[in-house]
Amino acid sequence: MLYRFQRSTRRLLALLALLPAAVLVLGSLYMLGTIYLEESPRGFWASLEWASETLTTTGYGADARWTHPLMTLFVMLTQFIGMFLVFMIFPIYVLPYFEERFEARLPRVLPPMAGRTLFYRYGPAIDSLLEECQRVGSAFVIFEEDMVLARNLRERDYPVVYGSLDEDPEALAGVEHAQAVVTNADDHANATCILVVRERGFEGPVYALADNPLYRPPMLKVGASAVFTPTHVLGAALAARASTRINPPAEGLHLLGAQVDLAEFRVRPDSPLAGQLLGDLHLRERHGVTVIGQWHGGRFTTVKGPHTRIEPGAILVAVGTQAHLVQVERLAAPIRRTGPIVVAGYGTVGGKVVEMLRDARETTTVIDEQLAPGVDVVGNVLEHTTLERANVRTASAVVLALSNDSEGVFATAVVRDYAPEVPLIVRVNRAPNVPRLYQAGADFALSVGQVAGEILAYHLLGEHAVAVEQRLKFVRVGAGALVGLHPWRAQVRERTGAAVIAVERDREVFVKFDDEFRVRADDVLFVCGTLGGLDKYAREFKATSA
Repeated sequence: MLYRFQRSTRRLLALLALLPAAVLVLGSLYMLGTIYLEESPRGFWASLEWASETLTTTGYGADARWTHPLMTLFVMLTQFIGMFLVFMIFPIYVLPYFEERFEARLPRVLPPMAGRTLFYRYGPAIDSLLEECQRVGSAFVIFEEDMVLARNLRERDYPVVYGSLDEDPEALAGVEHAQAVVTNADDHANATCILVVRERGFEGPVYALADNPLYRPPMLKVGASAVFTPTHVLGAALAARASTRINPPAEGLHLLGAQVDLAEFRVRPDSPLAGQLLGDLHLRERHGVTVIGQWHGGRFTTVKGPHTRIEPGAILVAVGTQAHLVQVERLAAPIRRTGPIVVAGYGTVGGKVVEMLRDARETTTVIDEQLAPGVDVVGNVLEHTTLERANVRTASAVVLALSNDSEGVFATAVVRDYAPEVPLIVRVNRAPNVPRLYQAGADFALSVGQVAGEILAYHLLGEHAVAVEQRLKFVRVGAGALVGLHPWRAQVRERTGAAVIAVERDREVFVKFDDEFRVRADDVLFVCGTLGGLDKYAREFKATSA
């Protein structure tokens, strides 16, 4: 019968039976002691009262004098037993009982799942997505197997169900009516969840977040609709930001030949460019350089017009001839693209970064605290001696792929202080820590939650919630509606966010235009912008591919 109760309940029942028994036994022994040792007999009920007062440490009434040594030792022993019981009762019996009463208040069955998404296990990978779901009013439920984490989620007002899928698969009863299922546990538990929901008749989409790409085929075979590896996507995004050889930041730049180049400049706080409006600098007219946009706080924004302010510490993306770009370099600070790329942290994300960089024929230097194949410098990235051995000051970029966010924030500050001019790209686990990294000096930071959030938001919410990376593209288009207009004075940026970089006329490419220059019908224009800006340009100016 007792086995049906929870363990803490069984303990409490045993305690309730033990205490009266202890009072009865000790009271009886006391009564015998007063009769045969003290020769001052006490009655049965008076003896029980003494035993109760002693065990509960509440003190004695009038019966507090004993003369026989054995009687005194017996009273002392009973007092110690009482103290022991007090200290044992609360942590072993009482507190677990109330904890299980608190646990019982957590739901253990799914609510009606129509229109809801089930998230199996919580983690940083889905943190940003949950916030996005709350923002847009998309209903969801989290099935969590960790009690402490389930409590924390409930305190954050997340709908959570507590249970163990291995011990009680019936905990997912009703999942067949869910809108979608997202599994976010380890790969083996993900496979179990996929099997359970399919066995229960769920026919909707099941999206699995896997750690190891090798497990994608088995998960698809057991019923997953799609399997994503956000940590590897994160590594690819960090590698692409560190190297211009991986998805170059301006696709189609080769169309302009050797005459035009693209460069990035960090604007020092003491630079004459810092804090100035682009229209007041006249970089196009004076230097023949077109600023496309700027990286600041991890976000790339295209220049919208002359009222765009150049932020101190931002990274400008500019296009022009080599000679003209050198002039702007003197005003700002060039971003070096020579030297190896230093990668600190050789775990799952760091390993993917290094793999992609080496596939792109980039030279890398790997720092890690543990000696392993592929590690070049063994040491702590927080120590200057390690940074010196890795030649961080001469690196073309530094990628911090550390697994701990606190260490990542501190390492960002250390590396930025040690090498102020080197581009610093940082991996982070939790999206709320991204602003701290920018404050510490990171040029670009990205979390696994942002990556997974973008992927899943597209499938679950029909939108791109987070932009992982925004790339530029050059296109060759016809003159369109710009015929007869000056390419820099037709409100192109203000209306589209794209910019006319150069004009090809009679096999000659112009990148600098005087006041009398006008676009002809047979000219070919080179336009640069994001994909959205280029689409808007094509609509606004009726431009077709040349």
